[in-house]
Amino acid sequence: MKLAARIHPRGPDFVQLMRLDRPIGTWLLLWPTLWALWLAAQGLPDIRVLVIFVLGVFLMRAAGCVINDYADRDIDGHVTRTRSRPLATGRISAREALITFGILVAICAFLVLLTNGLTILLSFGGLALAAIYPFCKRFTFYPQLVLGAAFSWAIPMAFAAQTGELPPILWLLYLANLIWTVAYDTQYAMCDREDDLQIGVKSTAILFGDADRAVIGMLQGLTLLCLLVAGARFGLGLYFHLGLLGMLGGFAWQQWLIRDRDPDACLRAFLSNHWAGMLVFIGLALDTMLN
Repeated sequence: MKLAARIHPRGPDFVQLMRLDRPIGTWLLLWPTLWALWLAAQGLPDIRVLVIFVLGVFLMRAAGCVINDYADRDIDGHVTRTRSRPLATGRISAREALITFGILVAICAFLVLLTNGLTILLSFGGLALAAIYPFCKRFTFYPQLVLGAAFSWAIPMAFAAQTGELPPILWLLYLANLIWTVAYDTQYAMCDREDDLQIGVKSTAILFGDADRAVIGMLQGLTLLCLLVAGARFGLGLYFHLGLLGMLGGFAWQQWLIRDRDPDACLRAFLSNHWAGMLVFIGLALDTMLN
């Protein structure tokens, strides 16, 4: 933030708008992307493809944050956790936010053009999901499901870029990540549940009510099951299963954290998903590269 201020006096506002100071979303988007790249390549992926996707994850997550804050510019000021965001306070205008979004998407489009036709075609679906998600909380109790679809879209794109094909088994990996995203974003939504109820914003945390912990536990179990089956189909072994065991331990820790539904504890549970995704990637990468 200090560096951004030295570069431009309004730099910190744009850093906050793109959430560059809070990289948790980037990590949660990156790990499943790396799962897919390593599985598609059955080891270290093509370096050019890897660089394109890592940059794409960083930029698209930033773009998603910008369009999310644009959509919520009249809502964030009424939520304790978000009332200081640049659009909510007027430090950045709606027009400036849209321009920033357009620039980020344009850079991502350039990166996609460096891949192949199938990946380019799939990118339109990813952009549509990223643009639609922020508005879903006004119309449905399942915005987390749309977020899951958006956060998982890099998986088929990664397979397309690395292999030029979409093997059916990738959709099991897609489903695993979608379910996991719904689970952890429900934890995140639990932080704002009281504010959201007052202003009429919908979420799975509100939909699940007192059953939230049980449903999150069920979703976490389904995530592990889908990953277990996908791992068997891809021929993964010991290291991958150790990674899944680490994810299971992380999920147990999260259940303990959210036991009283304290907002700060729910946020800690949400943030810890980064480590769960990382452990799965480490196990998966070791299996594909050493076997």
